[in-house]
Amino acid sequence: MTSVTQIVAFGGVVMLGAMSPGPDFAVVVRRSAVSGRGRGMAAAAGISLGVSAWVAAAATGIAALLAASAVAFTVVKVVGTAYLLFLGVKALRAALRSGGELSLDVPDPGGRSSWAAFAEGLLTNVLNPKAALFFVALVPQFVASDAALGDALVLSVVALAGTVAWFTVVANIVGALRKVFARPAVRRSVDGLTGAALIGLGVNLAAAGRP
Repeated sequence: MTSVTQIVAFGGVVMLGAMSPGPDFAVVVRRSAVSGRGRGMAAAAGISLGVSAWVAAAATGIAALLAASAVAFTVVKVVGTAYLLFLGVKALRAALRSGGELSLDVPDPGGRSSWAAFAEGLLTNVLNPKAALFFVALVPQFVASDAALGDALVLSVVALAGTVAWFTVVANIVGALRKVFARPAVRRSVDGLTGAALIGLGVNLAAAGRP
């Protein structure tokens, strides 16, 4: 059985990982800045679900199979790279597009913007094979190979809660500055910076190899 001390330590490590700059952070910041805190929190929820899934996969050995398989790792890497580049180019196109005052309260067509933001966050995390490598290395430090399924579920819930907490804070801070981000020049700057960051992260992921 995983002890309380191990659970707290695991939660701390996951929080530090979530705080590090990466695709997840860039997506939450841009979504919160462009669409408001609600969409940012939806993206955060998607990312957190992805993290929880990776923890469960690592605890049950699925993530280890991905890390060990050159074909599986390459497929996820290629798809993940393509998705990050897609998001980056989309953001850069928005930065280059001229327009008037931005209203963050206008919903996306079809009323599916929250789900779209959720899916964006989920796919950004799930399609990142570096997440698999991270949790394959981390989870065995806290869960024995013969651990019960309950231990894996506990760690998954801890990872979910910690990631939700961090990215919710990020979404709310950025969302609270909505009047600043409503200015066209600021909006274009955010789009440009996050677009360049996502493209850079996509290129970095493309160059990544299995350990």
